[in-house]
Amino acid sequence: MLRLHWSESAFDRSVGTVIDWLALAESLIASPWLYAVLIAVSFLDSFLPLIPSEPVVIVAGVYAGTGQTDIVLVIAATTLGAFLGDLLPYAVGRLLGARVLARMPPGSRRRKAHDWFVRELEARGGFVLVTTRFIPVGRYLATLSTGLVGYPLRKYMLFVGFATASWSAYTALTGYLGGVVFQDNALLGIAVGVGLAFVVTGVIEAVRVVRRRRGVAAPDPAVD
Repeated sequence: MLRLHWSESAFDRSVGTVIDWLALAESLIASPWLYAVLIAVSFLDSFLPLIPSEPVVIVAGVYAGTGQTDIVLVIAATTLGAFLGDLLPYAVGRLLGARVLARMPPGSRRRKAHDWFVRELEARGGFVLVTTRFIPVGRYLATLSTGLVGYPLRKYMLFVGFATASWSAYTALTGYLGGVVFQDNALLGIAVGVGLAFVVTGVIEAVRVVRRRRGVAAPDPAVD
């Protein structure tokens, strides 16, 4: 089995948490328990920013490229964990939604922001939930806010199911590609996988910002 050695001395406490998860995943590469770790880390990452799951999933994908893990099971486990994790902030938002709305008087800035988000979800809820899943901070805000405004559960589960499946497949296959190309150098494969993940996430965020700016800049239609 290929082994990677990580040094914690050069990183801060939050990155140390990532390294612990990576070490745990690596120690279980040849064990079925690896998939339980993937479920757990992707579940926690849905609402705890200090436990990012992408590096762990990429590592599992890299080893799938060398034949030591099953890429289908990696994607399935990660999807399950992420899907269940995204239900938690939504549920919290639904529980707090009435209280939060009561503190937003009609006409206030917060009430206008709330109403704007409701309209955005009605118009393009799928786009919002799918794209924010690829943005670490965005996914937390979107899932909680979606619950706060009372977005329908059935539609939420549908879009989140697609979002988590596509995110899981993208993340794991990014690592898998690195593992196939760099079978003799797992560390380089992981580095390439993480780099690709950052590039794609940056592109998605850039597209989102451009779309938002165009929407703001668009003039209101003339009223006869």
